Amino acid sequence: MPYLAIEGLCVSYGGTRVLDRVSIAVERGEMVALLGSSGCGKTTLLRSIAGFVIPQEGTIRVDGRDITRLPPERRDTAMMFQSYALWPHMTVAGNIGYGLRMRGWKAAAIARRVDEMLKLLQLDGFAARPVTQLSGGQRQRVALGRALAIDPHLLLLDEPMSNLDYKVRLELRHELRALQKRIGITAVYVTHDREEALTLADRIAVMDAGRIAQLGAPEDVFHRPLSAFVAGFMGADNALDLVRSPDAGFALAVTGTPQAERLRAHFRSDEVRLAHGAADAPRDALLLPGTVAQSFYVGHGYRYRIKAGAAEVWVEAPERLAEGAATTVVVPRAALLVFPPDHSRSQVS
Repeated sequence: MPYLAIEGLCVSYGGTRVLDRVSIAVERGEMVALLGSSGCGKTTLLRSIAGFVIPQEGTIRVDGRDITRLPPERRDTAMMFQSYALWPHMTVAGNIGYGLRMRGWKAAAIARRVDEMLKLLQLDGFAARPVTQLSGGQRQRVALGRALAIDPHLLLLDEPMSNLDYKVRLELRHELRALQKRIGITAVYVTHDREEALTLADRIAVMDAGRIAQLGAPEDVFHRPLSAFVAGFMGADNALDLVRSPDAGFALAVTGTPQAERLRAHFRSDEVRLAHGAADAPRDALLLPGTVAQSFYVGHGYRYRIKAGAAEVWVEAPERLAEGAATTVVVPRAALLVFPPDHSRSQVS
């Protein structure tokens, strides 16, 4: 039996279904990222696990125990919020020990546990400092220490790094991942950041419209998406309607092509290249002659918006081209993620 088992969870607000028969299993010591855009249901799912939202249907079990309708304080879960929700009038030690005081721990035991958390999170010497005098990264560590101090069965994290600058986020991602593995806690992590999910998680659940569109290892979800929606969300955001060509390759669908003959193809901007023509292109590559509509310098090269007939695609390339220049986008067959036209949304629940 999985450590966290969610089966057929349904949540509605008014007449709107926010979670639609969601089922997911999380193993002990695993970190699963709930990845999706705003409104997809990922935070509602996390809050249902925490006990802040009671589902209309379905069950939530932790280590075999049904917690579906228990109040939050009886679930042995700890939630780390996007805002950290630290008490501004308390010190670092006061915030970390807050949950222990609420549970009736004695002062000496609280002090020992707080000291353990300070060492674990590399905050030695910060116990007496007011949290208002901390940096964003330090506050994030304090919030994590408060969550871990109560020794929860589940650690729930709701976009805890979204308020930090990019450099700090990069550092803390690796710290959090190493810490989670070292202490072996089971965790569910909500994020809309694809890179964050790929970096942190053992498995990723991509959510869309209240359902799980795909659940799998980061490599599988990234390289083998089950639907056009997942492909686009995982970075293959160039999308074209294609038809099969007589040589077993693909060509752009044209106006009047029946829907039944169309295929939806996605590809990543960094898996294609620009050329002056078709002479040196692989035989099975998709060729898109066009012109440079926009050009952006992105540090390691250039990002171009190419107008290819009725289609527009984005390409990353090292060479510099002027806007208006003629070029050909070469899309290798291996770069194309091809789906039937009715697979824009996955049916995985």
